Amino acid sequence: MYLTHPSNHLTNIFSSKPYQGVAPNQAIFLFIGLDANYDADIAQKPIFSKVLEYHNDGVAFWNGYGVHHPFLLPGYSGSGKSYHRNFSRIGFRPEHANLVSFVELLHVPTVGRNKLAVEDLEISHLKMLNNAILEGQAKYIFISDKVQRLMLASREFTWLVEKSEKYEDQLVIVYRNNSKTVYKHLHFSNYGVFAERMTKEAKFIGSLLPRVQ
Repeated sequence: MYLTHPSNHLTNIFSSKPYQGVAPNQAIFLFIGLDANYDADIAQKPIFSKVLEYHNDGVAFWNGYGVHHPFLLPGYSGSGKSYHRNFSRIGFRPEHANLVSFVELLHVPTVGRNKLAVEDLEISHLKMLNNAILEGQAKYIFISDKVQRLMLASREFTWLVEKSEKYEDQLVIVYRNNSKTVYKHLHFSNYGVFAERMTKEAKFIGSLLPRVQ
């Protein structure tokens, strides 16, 4: 169950562009999350114009402001900042902007604490995502444990396995073929006791960058 964000601006953007950054089928690095969650009153905050600018063209935003997401701009301290601050530790730079896509399993923006169930997911959106993974340009795909569980429950990702004993450095490999690897990683919102592992995971993901430059 989830609560759709009350902002018509956000929901309208997601109806035509349910991802952030480049299109999922064009990305080399594809990061799959649960839902795009925002503060309930973000439309009334000064940052909102930048949020809309970002969703309109994430690549241009990254190149123009030097950060991959508006939540990293000075003055913002709301929901989502820690997630994107942790992501930034990987080491992506503006010149990598056209390689990166963020896409969620849920097709609409949300507000508050949500506990997604497979019934919440839109089949057409999942099919788009599955096609982007298998047929798109992505070489490196990243999912968290909760994302994996929902993907399995949806039965739309028939290539995905529940358990894997394969590791590459810090990350579990849940799928690999000749051109793609799907890794399981800690969610970027983790902190505290997970900090050391997250640092190691970020370093490993960052080590993949020279391969596509």
